[in-house]
Amino acid sequence: MMPTKILLPEEELPTRWYNVLHDLPTPPPAVLHPGTGQPVGPDDLAPLFPMDLILQEVSQDQYVDIPGEVLDVYRLWRPSPLYRAHRLEKALDTPARIYYKYEGVSPAGSHKPNTAVPQAYYNAKAGIRKLTTETGAGQWGTALAFACAQYGLECEVWQVRASYDQKPYRRTMMEVFGATVHPSPSELTESGRKILAEDPDSTGSLGIAISEAVEMALQDPTIHYALGSVLNHVLLHQTIIGEEALIQLSMVGETPDLLVGCTGGGSNFGGLAFPFLREKWAGRMAPVVRAVEPEACPSLTQGTYAYDFGDTIGMTPLMKMHTLGHDFVPDPIHAGGLRYHGMSPLISHLYETGEIEAIAKAQSECFAAGVLFARAEGIVPAPEPTHALAATIEEAQRCKESGEEKVILTALCGHGHLDLAAYDAYLSGAMTDRAWDDAELQASVAKALERLPAVG
Repeated sequence: MMPTKILLPEEELPTRWYNVLHDLPTPPPAVLHPGTGQPVGPDDLAPLFPMDLILQEVSQDQYVDIPGEVLDVYRLWRPSPLYRAHRLEKALDTPARIYYKYEGVSPAGSHKPNTAVPQAYYNAKAGIRKLTTETGAGQWGTALAFACAQYGLECEVWQVRASYDQKPYRRTMMEVFGATVHPSPSELTESGRKILAEDPDSTGSLGIAISEAVEMALQDPTIHYALGSVLNHVLLHQTIIGEEALIQLSMVGETPDLLVGCTGGGSNFGGLAFPFLREKWAGRMAPVVRAVEPEACPSLTQGTYAYDFGDTIGMTPLMKMHTLGHDFVPDPIHAGGLRYHGMSPLISHLYETGEIEAIAKAQSECFAAGVLFARAEGIVPAPEPTHALAATIEEAQRCKESGEEKVILTALCGHGHLDLAAYDAYLSGAMTDRAWDDAELQASVAKALERLPAVG
């Protein structure tokens, strides 16, 4: 009988992160300095990041050793469990075999501490006293607050206003871990004041919150900025998810035919997918790798592949990515972690070169999948991974029609215990969808894309 939980003992915790840059079939475009148009160097990033992270950002080494001090904290929740979704399979009456890698067992309730802990560690090692950051749904802010507490750092968080209002207990959780939390846009920064002058009722965006956190970090050499997704070193840290999942699937003799993950900035998706792509490129397996994003913020499926800023105001380097425009403000959907105008340059490159595929889902379909999953498996998923669950269920239903016994692996990147107001909106019928064919949405994106930075 196949087990429900596939568990790794602590002594088998992976001790290296995997760097996909080493194995990419084609190299990605360089990150550019917005002033000179030339590739950025370490000195350009030094005001925001410690040198250890800068070196990881540009490293071509296939593996990076995880420091022992980081592994000691990882052991609070890692290795995380891989589940066989027997009850969901039964509810769907599908011959597909569904597995999910569950990251909701972490202190923050999501995958985010996988990078928050090493980022806090390297900053503390460099003598930094405080980290600033942005957060959408609050999972990243919670993770960084927890990580800063482990290494004696202060933590200041700008939370997107829509999520700050929707998810008050996320703010409380960040404060329990010791963070100071502000709604974004705020009156505390020039960036925030500029946005509020133009739109006093702004619901905010991750791009705006990034601008505020970066602005604050640049004012003091003892303060650095930490990013929860998008950048190479962030996705590097998350690959511990996929490395564990590879071992766990091998323990039950399985190889995935399809790998599914939700995508906002790309960290959870890349963390699961990159080690499997390595195996695929080496000829050891051949899974289809599918990214799933919200229809209200479809950067991969509808965005333009171009150089753009990572923030709204234009303080960051220029990254070539799939983008809806750096000053596009997405609809305040409940999956706050997916409300980002762009996509990780690495994920964008993989999509552009055909190594992965992408689809978009409406939030009502995603919450329906979340409810079905909760009733079958007993875990209330965060709104973000319900996008991956919706695609997983869709594929499992295809298998029912075709009779295929596909092995599907998905990333359940967090629980939804602090997102119950969103489920209440769905269950009460108050939830609405904003699809890509909405004329107002398309007009907003078109306007934002007109303001993409000019790159020679």
